[in-house]
Amino acid sequence: MRIHAFHHLYQQRQALSTKVFNARGSKVDRCNHCQVASKHCICDYQPDIDSDVAVMLIVSDNEVFKPSNTGRLILDTVKEGYAFQWSRTEPDEQMLALLSDPNYQPLVVFPADYVDNKARVVSSELKPFCDGKKPLLILLDGSWREARRIFRKSPYLDNLPVVSIQPQAISQYMMRKSDNDQHLATAEVAIMVLEQLGETLASTTLERWFCVFREAYMLSKTRIKPDQTRPELKRYLTTQLENSQPTD
Repeated sequence: MRIHAFHHLYQQRQALSTKVFNARGSKVDRCNHCQVASKHCICDYQPDIDSDVAVMLIVSDNEVFKPSNTGRLILDTVKEGYAFQWSRTEPDEQMLALLSDPNYQPLVVFPADYVDNKARVVSSELKPFCDGKKPLLILLDGSWREARRIFRKSPYLDNLPVVSIQPQAISQYMMRKSDNDQHLATAEVAIMVLEQLGETLASTTLERWFCVFREAYMLSKTRIKPDQTRPELKRYLTTQLENSQPTD
């Protein structure tokens, strides 16, 4: 299993925490990396693909501790990934350096309806817009309320271009329900933007990995009767095997 930036952020926050974060399902014995019940751990099946994109997660205060978080799934899939704790007054210096690195084209992923300056919203194809630079997708990882606060109160994001997505289907996110069915999980948003960038393998792999995580997560729920045969995991492994076969 590949340890990535979200895992490191989780470990850092745990080391600094002075009290236990009791999220829903806190009594379940969970894997420290994938955060599903240890007996249903999916770490051995982590994706191993290459992509020509980088991802930056800006994580709200307690989001890193929530076992239902899906941002980690994006960094499971996209190998060049970064995760930073959001701070209104003390932004991480490494994060700021990445945002100003001329090798990257930062793209904030956020609904256009909440962008005051509509000129920031990218209306053209994303690949040509990046003009040879590596796309750096910036995803605000938290509840919808927290994401809006990060977007409004982060001056270093104010002048960056914005990629807006228009969800065509109701969210498949079952672990933590939003009041609005059109509010997607962070991983679901990334799936759509990766597709827009032409990163089809990364998009489809993340979509299937998201399904595997959701299935494994729900196995520890006592109020429902999940399918113990784990069909999503089987479907994912079959697809991974097909993708690894050499082509003529």
